[in-house]
Amino acid sequence: MALRAFRGEFLSLTCDPRDAGADGERAIRYEADGLLVVEDGIVVARGHHADLSGRFAQVPTETLPGLVVPGFIDAHVHYPQMDSMAAHGEQLLDWLERHIFPAEMAFAERAHADALAQAFLTEMLRNGTTSALVFATVHEHSVDALFEAALARRMRVISGKVQMDEGPEGLRDSVASGRAGSEALLRRWRGRGRLGYALTPRFALTSSDAQLADAGAFLAEHPEVLLHTHLAENVHECAAVAARFPDAADYLDVYDRFGLVGPRSVFAHGIHLLDRACARLHESGAGIAVCPSSNLFLGSGHFDFGQADRFGVKLGLGSDVGAGTTFSLLHTAGLAYQAALAREDRLSPFRALYLATLGSAQLLGIADKVGALEVGQEADFVVLDPAATPLLARRTQDAPLAQRLFALQVLGDDRAVARTYVLGGCAWERTA
Repeated sequence: MALRAFRGEFLSLTCDPRDAGADGERAIRYEADGLLVVEDGIVVARGHHADLSGRFAQVPTETLPGLVVPGFIDAHVHYPQMDSMAAHGEQLLDWLERHIFPAEMAFAERAHADALAQAFLTEMLRNGTTSALVFATVHEHSVDALFEAALARRMRVISGKVQMDEGPEGLRDSVASGRAGSEALLRRWRGRGRLGYALTPRFALTSSDAQLADAGAFLAEHPEVLLHTHLAENVHECAAVAARFPDAADYLDVYDRFGLVGPRSVFAHGIHLLDRACARLHESGAGIAVCPSSNLFLGSGHFDFGQADRFGVKLGLGSDVGAGTTFSLLHTAGLAYQAALAREDRLSPFRALYLATLGSAQLLGIADKVGALEVGQEADFVVLDPAATPLLARRTQDAPLAQRLFALQVLGDDRAVARTYVLGGCAWERTA
């Protein structure tokens, strides 16, 4: 592919603003009139247009109309639950039984998985999400369907077969079949496109001790694999886990005893954590995918950013569709602000953007590839339209950058995504 360039207003984060001084300004990289140069899908130059235009004067240049940010990275989402969004009633455990397990049983049919995978990835791109850590189902071909669709779209997707040998009838595997399925998928998809594998025990209550122990062994045997599961999402769930594992210090300790807590471990939610667990998360390098939309919808609570920051816990942002009510990580970033404020913590719009981009990339171990639009990274980015709706246009007109970004997060959604680029190519464009 020949060199191509993009001119526009570029914004990204270089680190977590909490680690960049009192105001976090040192974490912000911004060019009001910038130039991004891409070759074979990789960023080869980025800077102020005035500084780079002479060097790349002969390169075909496309002007991007809007605020350009790195492609959003969803750190926790369930593609089989797409058609269960906005399912009325119940908190987590009852909601799973009533709505989610029946929906996932339909994935016994490969054609159903194929159709949902296509619809799911289209929705992701329409909302500016270019990379994701995705729950599939217990069915091996649910991962095949997702990976085939992602490979065709050149998206960066990490997923794996769900393991749950104590799940309901119709969604139950075994220790042996769970391992065999993961091993087969890893062999089949390793090194293909931008795909990665995640070992995926659903949560502590749906796997036997034997399966959790085998998961720990599998994780140790395969250093390229992530661990993806749920942690301390709901008070009733936490009580059930404490009853089943009375000798564990807390919920995180259950996973720790089976070798499942380490730098490749991604835990969704983590709302109800003891300080001991936060200290252990930091010590181990594990992290939390914060899912404010889902937590509000299921009445689970609000993530404690203050507690997590006291212990330096690694954080990313997840939509958690289908308990999550939106695919838009832009809007989810605004909900994260509200969740933080509910506990009297303040989340700046720049830190919220960090969580949806570089923070999630660091959590998923892909920050060398995506998340900041730096030289050497893959050219995934989103063009945001601050005038996407009449209200946004009024709110953002002549506003400083921080106010425009915050308005986009609070008032914006998929309508604010003008274009989504994957590896420097336009993968989605708003038509109206």
